[in-house]
Amino acid sequence: MIILLILILLAIVFLFLLAPRMTGRPDASALMGVYYAHRGLHDNKGDAPENSLAAIKNAVAHGYGIEFDVQLTRDRFPVVFHDESLQRVCGVEGNVRDYTYEELQQFTLLASQERIPLFADVLAAVDGKVPLIIEIKIHENAGEVCAKADELISAYKGPYCIESFDPRAVAWYRKNRPQVIRGQLSTCFSAPDKREEFVHMLVHYLFTNVMTRPDFIAYDHKHKGNISRTLCRKLFGALSVAWTLESQQELDAAKDDFDLFIFEQFIPGN
Repeated sequence: MIILLILILLAIVFLFLLAPRMTGRPDASALMGVYYAHRGLHDNKGDAPENSLAAIKNAVAHGYGIEFDVQLTRDRFPVVFHDESLQRVCGVEGNVRDYTYEELQQFTLLASQERIPLFADVLAAVDGKVPLIIEIKIHENAGEVCAKADELISAYKGPYCIESFDPRAVAWYRKNRPQVIRGQLSTCFSAPDKREEFVHMLVHYLFTNVMTRPDFIAYDHKHKGNISRTLCRKLFGALSVAWTLESQQELDAAKDDFDLFIFEQFIPGN
């Protein structure tokens, strides 16, 4: 009997840690019914590379929702760029936060003549025509990154939600902008040190939900069997977002397990 009570108590604690937002959920209907182009509808070997204005405009023109990434420059401008480092996409040393926005404009993106765009210019280009999944990249002070990005997000009139791998960003939105649809990004992590391994374990199993109470879980579709993700969707009714699907076969295999779908490298069918 004591063992049974302990198991019941552990199950209750587990579900308490795991639970997403249960009351007062914002209406997410405007996000439904479209596929989301990962970093825009891009071609990294052409003139519309990832997270470029050209890729953003391509997605809008084809009626796709868009997932993209936001971080800060040295002079605290929110820009749309995925990596912390500039090396892969711009071929130069250093991180985005090491340069001012004006300095970043000397670098082109991959094989194109596109430059790193301002977050404000991306929002203006979309202008509410398609829904957005905005990922907040935390490479430094979480509160400042969220606040700077949200100065623009809060004035935007189109449908959107925010997400982050870093639970501090999701928690910031829980505290400061509870009316915004917020999501926890996760996957099966590999970490370089013990401290990060512990934090990644918490995010992997969504135990950080206790501080963020997200509205949706965005999970690497390759790890869709994760018990915490499954319980969030099937037991608690939270939306589940699949990232990043790279073929029609992967999309078809994910349809029964997710509600929204982020894609790249192919054009989704019905």
